[in-house]
Amino acid sequence: MNLTEIIQPIKTELLEFERFFKKMMFSKVKLLNIISHYILRQKGKRIRPTLVFLSAKLVGDINESTFHAATLVELLHTATLIHDDVVDESDMRRGFPSLNSIWGNKVAVLVGDFFSCPRLAFVVEA
Repeated sequence: MNLTEIIQPIKTELLEFERFFKKMMFSKVKLLNIISHYILRQKGKRIRPTLVFLSAKLVGDINESTFHAATLVELLHTATLIHDDVVDESDMRRGFPSLNSIWGNKVAVLVGDFFSCPRLAFVVEA
């Protein structure tokens, strides 16, 4: 079985997740939006959100809380990759220059810290 077959039961939700995830990464800080856009261009396989959605579907329904949980997991994963690149002094990530190689270690660490902040996934629109 391959990844395409595995995601079939949640294919629609994963497409919706992409929109939800982009929205959750938005900030009023211009530089953070530039960096977020750069990160989103490096689309990963989304294994972690896939596992969250499949688990939710296994025990019930996928709802807004599922999207928040998947976003939290993906943001935390992204933060750890950013921090890992700083620690390892990596110049590349997924075939692209790493954040620290473009914006420096201080900015990369702060962006990683920002993405690991749980409040991002629980923003309530008025």
